[in-house]
Amino acid sequence: MMGNGDPERGTKNRSNHSYPQTNYYAGGGGGGGTYHMEYSESQWTSWLVPMIVVANVGMFAAIMFVNNCPKNHNNGFQGGDCVAKFLGRLSFQPLKQNPLFGPSSSTLEKLGALEWDKIVHGNEAWRLITCIWLHAGVVHLLANMLSLVFIGIRLEQQFGFVRIGAIYLVSGIGGSVLSSLFIHRNISVGASGALFGLLGAMLSELFTNWTIYTNKAAALFTLIVIIAINLAVGILPHVDNFAHIGGFMSGFLLGFILLVRPQFGWLENRHLAAHNRMKSKYTAYQYVFLVVAVVLLIVGFTVGLVMLFKGENGNDKCSWCHYLSCVPTSRWSCNN
Repeated sequence: MMGNGDPERGTKNRSNHSYPQTNYYAGGGGGGGTYHMEYSESQWTSWLVPMIVVANVGMFAAIMFVNNCPKNHNNGFQGGDCVAKFLGRLSFQPLKQNPLFGPSSSTLEKLGALEWDKIVHGNEAWRLITCIWLHAGVVHLLANMLSLVFIGIRLEQQFGFVRIGAIYLVSGIGGSVLSSLFIHRNISVGASGALFGLLGAMLSELFTNWTIYTNKAAALFTLIVIIAINLAVGILPHVDNFAHIGGFMSGFLLGFILLVRPQFGWLENRHLAAHNRMKSKYTAYQYVFLVVAVVLLIVGFTVGLVMLFKGENGNDKCSWCHYLSCVPTSRWSCNN
């Protein structure tokens, strides 16, 4: 998720499915490799993810309209001229202020960016949600929306809009909560926490539905590499890795709850005589994963929200956690 000089998060209805039934493929991460499921499953029609993309693009256009660089920026006195002046009031802030081709920090703050002080002392908890729909610039928006298309459409085709929509939104809020606990001096915007939630859900879905997949090792390796690379990017300055981590953890737990599949052979055997059918639709370890995930999700959100609205600083509880979001080097500092 990115802000202008601020942290980045980035960084069914059954009538809607298509016929005939086709082999089921689960994404190996970010639209990458696939791994084959052992039985056939009908696909849902993906409409929610495209609508989210359209909503984010429309919101960014509205942000730039409100920003109105030619009117609100004193050209030549605050870091240069507005960029792409031919766009009129939709032109971008000077690159010295926002290298991502986007609005000013003050505009993002006014429209709902994540800001600890306003959430805790200004009773503006709605910022935990609104920040998910704001982006710091064209570069930020394109990166997140392309990732969402590659990851989200495939997941929605497999599991439907209700479950994927719930994972996207709750993971985004989870990322916002963790970010607010550890980052108090900057604002943050973007959908990266929600996107990491989808990646986390893909990983837990692979674990909980382990018996119905082939090429398990390759799929697991691919997902872990993709997740590790994206989290590693979060140690760069102005990247809100706490939003990434919070979103990933939320999505990982939600995957065990919402993306569980019947065990191998159950769908094929459900039309057999009663004495020949499998006794349980799900395996024992799937039930264990589900119960543990529900408990951890409730406890995690409860503790996080209580700490947040009490005004506590997560860095006071974990003195080394700030390194998860920024590692200082000779090239940059993490003091701000």
